[in-house]
Amino acid sequence: MEIEKDVIYMYIKENSEIDIEKVMKDYTGYIWSIIKNSGFITCEDTEEIISDVFLVLWNNRKKLDINKKMSSYICGITKNLIKKKFRNIHINDNIEDFEEKMVVLENIDIKFIRNEANRAILKELEKMKNEDKEIFLSFYYYSRKIKEIAIEFNISESKVKTKLYRIRKKIKKYLVEGGYSYE
Repeated sequence: MEIEKDVIYMYIKENSEIDIEKVMKDYTGYIWSIIKNSGFITCEDTEEIISDVFLVLWNNRKKLDINKKMSSYICGITKNLIKKKFRNIHINDNIEDFEEKMVVLENIDIKFIRNEANRAILKELEKMKNEDKEIFLSFYYYSRKIKEIAIEFNISESKVKTKLYRIRKKIKKYLVEGGYSYE
């Protein structure tokens, strides 16, 4: 999602009201993903939380800072409603409660994107030869040294480096094709 489209003022209609239909269209999938990654919540609860997110947003539309990111508000509201569902306690559905968490929420967005990218990497690794997968995981996930990996797989250190290079190249191509930025 482009940053410019994520700013709240992009969702304000000419009559100064928030275009809740556009927000729902743009963010329902995002909310669903947050809920899905939060744990074991039923489909019924998921639908209820999604509806409640938009209700809280609508009820507090006059309090929104139009220069802030819509995704931060949406994420904060969603996370708090998930907690409410888990703890079964009442929280004050007031936008100020969510604004306090906005700095942290941007980190949650980054974490969410990284988790999705990690899943994509693991999915691509599953398609590779077992040895290549094990070498990649040994080096990047288990922080083992190239020399240790070479000894374990009975190959030269230069072959380990070559394999890692080729695997990174495949994964980079897969991530770029999947719409992820490669860092």
